[in-house]
Order: sequence, then structure tokens, then C-alpha cells
Amino acid sequence: MSRAAAGSGDPSGGDDERLRLDKWLWAARFFKTRSAASDAVDGGKVLVNEQRVKPAKTLKAGDLVSVRRGESQVVVRVAQLSARRGSAPVAQTLYVETEDSVKRREAQQAAGLDRHPASEMRGRPTKRTRRQLGRVLGEP
Repeated sequence: MSRAAAGSGDPSGGDDERLRLDKWLWAARFFKTRSAASDAVDGGKVLVNEQRVKPAKTLKAGDLVSVRRGESQVVVRVAQLSARRGSAPVAQTLYVETEDSVKRREAQQAAGLDRHPASEMRGRPTKRTRRQLGRVLGEP
């Protein structure tokens, strides 16, 4: 049986020792869609073994992947490969976060740097807050 025929019937990706980076990022639930993963890789927000790569870069178990989203950065080691997107608990088995990354993320959470500025806003601004904002911006 040819290699192409052997790999085509296995949607889980169990046969492959290598997998496209954008597919793995999607399966590991770092991004909601493959195109979003591909755009992030193209934009330099994802590094493999501390090098900028293309979305079609083939990953293998043991590779170090760094994903930057906003102010936070997560560094993980690839534990398993899967081309299938499963549930969140299954996706978490695909990687192991490095100790440095965990410490950095916890420090950001403790300092409150992981919150989005708009997360504290509730609804539309009141007339009073609009006036205050106008004063800060120097509007009449």
C-alpha cells in the first residue's frame, strides 16, 4: 500500500509524524480557525524553535512553539500531533507549557496586565463620563 493511501483514511492524523503548523495550532485550540492561525504565523506572532516560519512549516513532537496574543505570550512544547480538532481537554494533551511561560503568565495575571482595558466598561458611557473624557482629550 502506498504512503498516500495509508495516510488518507486516517482523519485523526495518527499516522503522521509531521503536521502543518497552522493545522496543529487550530487542533490545539490556540486559534478558532485555520485561517486565523495562518494569519498569525504570517504576522510573526508564532515562532517555532525561536524562528519565524511559514504556516506550512511541518511540526514534529518536541518542537518549541511560541504563540503571542496581545500582551501575553505562551511557550509550549509539542507533545503530540493531531490534525483533528477535538474538545478542549483533548487539545490540552497536544502540548506542554514550559515552566518559564507558566511563571510569566502567572506574574501577568497577578499584576493585572492580562485584562483588556474595555473589560471594565459596562454599556454606553454616561453623559458625565463623556464630559470627563472630553476634558481629558481637550475638547470644548
